[in-house]
Amino acid sequence: MTSRRKAIKIIMLGGVTLPLLSLADRGSAGRTAPRPISGFCKRLKPVGRILEMKDYYVWCNSPIEGPDGKIHVYFSRWKETYGMSGWIHKCEIAHAVAASAESQFELADVALVPRSGYFDSTTCHNPHIQFMDGKYCLFYMGNSNGKTNTKRIGLATSSSPYGPWQRHDEPLLDVSSPGKWDDHCTTNPAFIRHPDGAYWLYYKSWNTAEYENTPRGSKIRGNRKYGLAIADNAEGPYRKFEGNPVIDFSKGGSNQQLEDAYVWTEDDKIKLIARDMGFFDHQVGLYFESEDGIRWSRPQIAWLDMAQYIREAPAPPHLSRYGRLERPQILMNDGKPAYLFTASQGGRYMTASGFVLKIT
Repeated sequence: MTSRRKAIKIIMLGGVTLPLLSLADRGSAGRTAPRPISGFCKRLKPVGRILEMKDYYVWCNSPIEGPDGKIHVYFSRWKETYGMSGWIHKCEIAHAVAASAESQFELADVALVPRSGYFDSTTCHNPHIQFMDGKYCLFYMGNSNGKTNTKRIGLATSSSPYGPWQRHDEPLLDVSSPGKWDDHCTTNPAFIRHPDGAYWLYYKSWNTAEYENTPRGSKIRGNRKYGLAIADNAEGPYRKFEGNPVIDFSKGGSNQQLEDAYVWTEDDKIKLIARDMGFFDHQVGLYFESEDGIRWSRPQIAWLDMAQYIREAPAPPHLSRYGRLERPQILMNDGKPAYLFTASQGGRYMTASGFVLKIT
C-alpha cells in the first residue's frame, strides 16, 4: 500500500489522479468485454431477508458488532404510504439488534429523525456506521426541502451503539461552487481511516446543470461520480481532494455511472464496492481495488442480480427496482469482510427490506 510520504505527494499534486487503466474513458468497452467476476463475488452465499417491516420500506442497512457481542444495524425506513420515493422526504434512521448476522433482528430504537430548522429537516437517510477513536460515528445524508439539491452528508456520534446521538448542526461536507462537478449535493458517505493516519470520506455527487438539462426520455438524470474529502479527525473539517472526482465513468458513453459505495482496507489494499449504473448493467455491483485510494482498478462484478441468490414472486407493478441489490454495507470481523448487507425491493410485504449474504 502507498506509504504516507507517497500518499501525501499524490494528494498535493492533483495531476496524478487519473484512475488506473483510464476508468473515465473505457466505460463503453465494459459492456462489450467479458464480464469479469471478482473473487469477492464468488465468495457470496445468501443468508436471506432481514427487517421485513409491516407498513414500512426499509433501506440502507449498515452493520457493526457492539461491545455486547451483538450485531447492530442502522437502517433507513419510511412509511409505506409514501411509496418508494418516501426516502427523499419522510425518512428516519432506525436501529435494530440481533445475536448474530444470521439471527432475527429486532427493532431497538430510532436513532435519528429529521430536525426542524436544520440541514436534515425533511429526511435522514444513507446511514453508514463506524467505530472510530472510542466513539460510534454515524454518517448519514439529510436534506431540508425534500429534494436532491439539498442533500448533505452529516455526522452523529455516541459512546454507545444505543445512543444518545450528538449531531453536528451543520453538514459535514457541503457542495462546491456552481458549475463544479459536485455543485448539486453530497451524499452516499463511505469512510475509512487511511493507513497514513488521515480520515478519508468518499462521497457521491453530480452537476446541477447536467441534471436539470438531461434530455427528455432519459431514465437517469445527471451523471453520478465519486469524490474524496480528507480530514485530521473523523468529525472534520474535511478538505476536498484537488483531483476529484476519483471515479468517473462519464466519458464512457450511455451515461454510465455508479452509486452506493462502501470502502475498506484489506491485504494492503483499499477496496471499494458500489452499485453499477450502466458500466456492465443496472443489476450488478462493482468491485474495485486501489493501492492508494485514489487511482482505481478496472471494475469487476461484486455481486449478481437477486435471482442468482433467491427465488421470489414476480415483480409487482409498483416496484420498478425489483430484483436487484443496492446500498452495500459490510460487517467486518477482525478486519476482514464477514457479511454483505444490502437492500432490495420486495419481501413479505412487497415494500423493501434488507438482504444479507455471507462472505465465505
